[in-house]
Amino acid sequence: MNVLPIPAGQPRLDRATLPALSARLTPRDHDILTYLHRHRVLTTHQIQRIFFGIPQSTRKRMNTLCLLNAVTRFRPWAGYGAGSAPIHWVLGKAGAAVLAERWGISVKELGYNPDIPIAVSSRLNHQVGVNDFFSRLHHQARHASADPEATAEVRAWWSEQQCAKLWGDLARPDAWGQWRENRNEINFFLEHDTGTETLKRVADKLHDYRNLADATGINTPVLFWLPSAAREANLRKLLTESGIPLATAVHTSDGDGPAGAIWLPLGADAHPSRMRLADLAGAWPHLPLGRIHDPSGTDQPHPELATMPAVRVGDEPR
Repeated sequence: MNVLPIPAGQPRLDRATLPALSARLTPRDHDILTYLHRHRVLTTHQIQRIFFGIPQSTRKRMNTLCLLNAVTRFRPWAGYGAGSAPIHWVLGKAGAAVLAERWGISVKELGYNPDIPIAVSSRLNHQVGVNDFFSRLHHQARHASADPEATAEVRAWWSEQQCAKLWGDLARPDAWGQWRENRNEINFFLEHDTGTETLKRVADKLHDYRNLADATGINTPVLFWLPSAAREANLRKLLTESGIPLATAVHTSDGDGPAGAIWLPLGADAHPSRMRLADLAGAWPHLPLGRIHDPSGTDQPHPELATMPAVRVGDEPR
C-alpha cells in the first residue's frame, strides 16, 4: 500500500462528548468540515488558500481538529526521489457526527463511510487536482477582495458526486462552478484531465454534454483543464464544432491561476486569444449562454447541505 496513514485509526465515539466538541468548533471549523464532506479530501495548502492567511495558522488549527477527531489525515507516498507529499485531510468520525447532529440527520444519511478511504483510491490524484483548481479560485477571490476596485467570488462549487446525482444519466462532469469577477459571471463544467485517458475518449465526452444541453435547454461552457501545452494542442484538433461552448487551458499556479487569462475558446466566433475565466461569458456570441440555477436542496437531506458556506477567514480558534 503506497500510503502512510496518520493516525492508523479513529476512536469510537461517545455521543455525550458531541456537545463539548461542538462548543470548541468555530464557524470556520464547521465550514472546513463541510468542505471535507463535500469534496472528500483537501491538502494543507488547499485549506490554507480557502480558509487561512498563513501556513502556521493552518497547521495549528488542523492539528487541533485532528486531536479532536473531527478530521483525520494521511500523507501519500510521492515516489522514490520525489520528496514528501503534502498532508491530505479528510473528514473524521467526530466531524461527521457533528455535521449530522447540526443538520438533524444521521451519519448514515450524511453519507459518511470511513471504510471507503480516498487515501487508497486510484482517483486520489484526480480529486486533488479538481480541488486544487477551485482552491486557487478561492485564493484569487480573497486577494481580489482586498482591492476595493475589484470583486471576485466562487459562487458555487459542486463536486463530481453532486453533479452525478443531478445529471449523471446524461453527463458526468468533474465539477460544476459559478465564478464572478467584477461584473462578469460564468457558469461552467470542469473536465480536469490528468493525461491518463486517450484524447479520443476525452473528446468523446462532448456527446454527453450535447445531450445534457439538449435536455436542459442551456448552453453551459465546458472547460478542459489539461496537463501540458502539447496535450492541449492535440486535443483541440479533435474538438469539433458541436454547438457546445468550449475552452481549454493548461494547469498552472502562476499569476492568477485558473482565474487568469489562460483560457482559449473554441468555435467559429470565439475570441482568438487567451481570456480570463470570467470574460469567457462573452466568448460565444453565437451561442447564448443560459444559467443553470443552483440546484440547492434537490439532492440533499437537509437545506444546509444544499449550498456551500461563505468562506470565513478571520475566525479566531478557541
